Amino acid sequence: MKNQYDNAPQIIKDYIYYQQIVKGRSELTVKNYYADLRTFFRFYKIKSGRAPNDPAEFSKIDISDITESDVKSVDLMLVQEFLVYVKSERGNEQKARYRKAVALRQFFKFLTNHKHLFEVNPMANLELPSPKAALPKYLTLEQSLEMLTHIDTSAQKRDYCMIVFFLNCGMRLSELVGIDLGDIRSTRGNGGDLVYTLKVLGKGSKERIIYLNDACVNAYMDYLAPDETDPDVRTAAGNRDMSAKCDALFLSKRGTRITNRRVEQIVAECLKACGLDNVGLSPHKLRHTAATLMYQNGVDVRVLKEVLGHENLNTTQIYTHVANSQLEQAMKQNPLSNVDGNKHKDK
Repeated sequence: MKNQYDNAPQIIKDYIYYQQIVKGRSELTVKNYYADLRTFFRFYKIKSGRAPNDPAEFSKIDISDITESDVKSVDLMLVQEFLVYVKSERGNEQKARYRKAVALRQFFKFLTNHKHLFEVNPMANLELPSPKAALPKYLTLEQSLEMLTHIDTSAQKRDYCMIVFFLNCGMRLSELVGIDLGDIRSTRGNGGDLVYTLKVLGKGSKERIIYLNDACVNAYMDYLAPDETDPDVRTAAGNRDMSAKCDALFLSKRGTRITNRRVEQIVAECLKACGLDNVGLSPHKLRHTAATLMYQNGVDVRVLKEVLGHENLNTTQIYTHVANSQLEQAMKQNPLSNVDGNKHKDK
C-alpha cells in the first residue's frame, strides 16, 4: 500500500518516524508537520533554481530529491524569508505562519540533537509569529440545556449519550470516538456507592481517568439498555451480533466504530435543531463549553488541567481569560456604566 510519506526524502521520513514512534504524536499532527516541511522545501527548491516560481505549479514540486547537504545549507535568513513568502504569496495568517515556524524549529532541533547534523540548532533563535489569543467559543448553560432537549435523531439514545459526555467530561472528539466498552468501569466508593470511571486516550497516547457524574452514568446506562424500537442502540437486536465483534462504545448503523465525521454531523444536526447552527460551533467547542462551565462554577484551574488532559497549565489558563471577559462585559452592562456624574450636578 502506498504511504502518504513515500515521496518524502529520507531525512524527513526519519523525523516523521521519530514523531510517530518516540513522541507518540497523533496522525493528524504528523501530517501537519510533514505538510509544513514540504511547503518549506518546495520554497527552497524555487530559491535554489531547481523548480519554477509558478504558483500554479507549486503543489507539484517534488521534494524527494532533497539531500542532507540541502538541509545543512538552510540558514535562519532563508527561513525568515520563507515566513514572509507564505504571508505575501500564499496568504497565510499569523496562526498558520506560527505553525510552520514551530514545525521548522522542531525539525532542526531533531536534526541537531538526534541526527547530530549540527552542533547548534540553526533555528534556535527563530522568532515565532505569535498567534492572536482568541477566546474559545462555547455554549452558555442555558444553551447547553436547550441543546440537550433537542436531540431527536435516528439514534437518540446513542447521540444523547455522546453529547452528554462532551458537555460533562470536556473530552476531545478523537477521545470520544476511541472509547471502548472496557474503558468504563465501576467500583465501590468509601460510602459504598458505585463510582464510574472512564479511561480515555488523549494526545500523545497519554491515558487519563475521568470520573463520570450522574448525568453521564444515566445516559450511558440508558444507551446500553436493550431497546427493540431503536435500531441504532448498541445492544438492540439489529446490532447485537455485529456489536459483539466491535469493542467500541459508540457504533454506527453498520455495527462498526462511529467515525469522527459522523459525530461532527450529529453535533451539527443537534445544534441546528435548537437554532445554534450559525455560530461556528463544533464538537471541540462542546469541549470548551464543559471546561468553561466547570471553571465558572468553581473548579480550580489546576484540577481543570487534569480533567482536560492538558500537558501545560498555560493551555488551561485561557478559561480564566473567558471569565475575565465576562466580568468586563457585566460591568459594561450595568445601566450606570455610561453615567457622567458631573453632568447631573446642579448648576
